[in-house]
Amino acid sequence: MLPQSNELPELRGIARMAAEAIVVDQGHQVEFRALPARSILNHTKSRRRFQFARSINPYRGCEFGCHYCYARYTHEFMELRDPKAFEQQIYIKENAAWLLRQDLRTLGPDEAIAIGTATDPYQPIEREAQITRSLLEVLATQRGLRIGLVTKSALVARDIDLFQRIAEHNRITLNLTITTLDTRLARLLEPRAPRPDLRLKTLERLRHAGLRAGVLCCPLLPGLTDSFAAIDSVATGAKLAGACFFHADPLFLKPCSKPVFEEFLAQHFPELLASYQERYREHAFVGAAYRKRIALLVEAVRTNHGWARNAGDRERRGDTSPQTAQMEMLYPMAQAPQSTRTGKGRGGAAATG
Repeated sequence: MLPQSNELPELRGIARMAAEAIVVDQGHQVEFRALPARSILNHTKSRRRFQFARSINPYRGCEFGCHYCYARYTHEFMELRDPKAFEQQIYIKENAAWLLRQDLRTLGPDEAIAIGTATDPYQPIEREAQITRSLLEVLATQRGLRIGLVTKSALVARDIDLFQRIAEHNRITLNLTITTLDTRLARLLEPRAPRPDLRLKTLERLRHAGLRAGVLCCPLLPGLTDSFAAIDSVATGAKLAGACFFHADPLFLKPCSKPVFEEFLAQHFPELLASYQERYREHAFVGAAYRKRIALLVEAVRTNHGWARNAGDRERRGDTSPQTAQMEMLYPMAQAPQSTRTGKGRGGAAATG
């Protein structure tokens, strides 16, 4: 339970708002609080001086509990330092649709908006709260926007009607994250996320509805999901489901996520723990040699299945990886510069808000 605000007089801004947030519901080991947001549309920039588009996160925190999730650091802005608080204390942004209407007045023509840069917009609480749906209803009244959304949830199919309305006057790309088709491994990695086969069925529904949708096979986990066979199995499923695109990138392991992921490895894959500790000892990103090897594997898989290769095709598809900020974050037009190997680099600000 969070301490009361009178016990923490030094808190300011979002931290004080979080401390004062009212509990609205509780689930299994999860507490939900209403957060009085000041804005819903965030302006994001990369620390590499690449300017990204706007982002929307209807919630703070995510119930899915993916052990590798890089966005756990966003709870630190609220002075919640326990990495597991990210999946145990979920904040529902109040008046989100009204805020979005106000924020949209500041957008210029042909702007891009990424939905789900830090938390899944279709996590289980969305069934009742319907914050994401309320935002889509607002976006359906707009014209000329470029919109990207990423999720692991089959619940995204609930809003096909709104996606179709949005697509009439805007460009929208829907990204289904599928890390592995191994159901047992998926359940270990992403304890409360829908099964991968359900995500593929959801992708098929989105494509049958005429929507641009594809697969992010991210993150690729060294020794677990980074073999050619593992990547190709996801790509094969994606192709059969009609995916417009397929993308994959290695694990991006921020310091806030390391203790959670290392605890997971120690429990389920102890033989891999030392190699991960060495690989991510100094940087959140894998080394250049490993990244190059994985890039060649992924390109081979993409070529085998007939997906486009060049930057222009990638731009038209709208596929980007959540590991790259979700770096270039779902923006159909984004092309990021060459990656750097700094521990804080890509997309540091993209997941805030």
